[in-house]
Amino acid sequence: MHKFFVAREQIEDSQIRVVGADCNHILRVLRLKPGQEIILNDGQGTDYYCIIKEGRETEIICQISDIHRSYTELPAEITLFQGLPKQEKMEWIIQKSVELGVSQIYPVAMKRSVQKLDEKTAAKKVERWNKIAESAAKQSGRGKVPVVQMPVSFKQVMAMAGQYQMFFAPHEDATGISATRQALASIEKSSKIACMIGPEGGYSAEETADLKTLTNARMITLGKRILRTETAAAAFLSMVTIMIEEDA
Repeated sequence: MHKFFVAREQIEDSQIRVVGADCNHILRVLRLKPGQEIILNDGQGTDYYCIIKEGRETEIICQISDIHRSYTELPAEITLFQGLPKQEKMEWIIQKSVELGVSQIYPVAMKRSVQKLDEKTAAKKVERWNKIAESAAKQSGRGKVPVVQMPVSFKQVMAMAGQYQMFFAPHEDATGISATRQALASIEKSSKIACMIGPEGGYSAEETADLKTLTNARMITLGKRILRTETAAAAFLSMVTIMIEEDA
């Protein structure tokens, strides 16, 4: 069944209004008609099973037939701190991280980041990145739309790190995949965890030293092979999924 996201204000008692570009996609591309079923999601984890009542180019009225919590979200909240990579790589990282269950993403300006963003450019980038995140959430059947936040500095990440139960920092010099398994297996349901991925070239020596000072830091390996920055987040999230995903 096709799923679309709606804002909370579009949900009215027993019916939901679909507006904007989704109307064209539903009516012209998918060619759905009154009487057919559709899933509408509030972007916060609730699925509304609906029947299309009437459809116009600018608005579709759907009758709610059933309501369920989405079953596609991971049981832990995962924040990705991604060192800013070269331009096109960030879009790929966002798309795949959303598909794999990330909760939110912070682009991070790090010492070895090639891409430098001023405030105006960053705002435009973040607007586009959030559209990519929503599209990926829709395609993968997510129950929530992860948010791509405005870029932060590495210093700001260090200040935020304490709010997470576990702060993972994959590093090419870390050894022992068994230690990685053990650390991932200790992730508790409903916990908040974070993962820091460096840009091309990885963390600087100073950044590595700073990460090691965090009491909740877990310097882990993702395997014996050296991964590109655009691969590392996907590898980490895949490992987490295997360890904590629950059966439907």
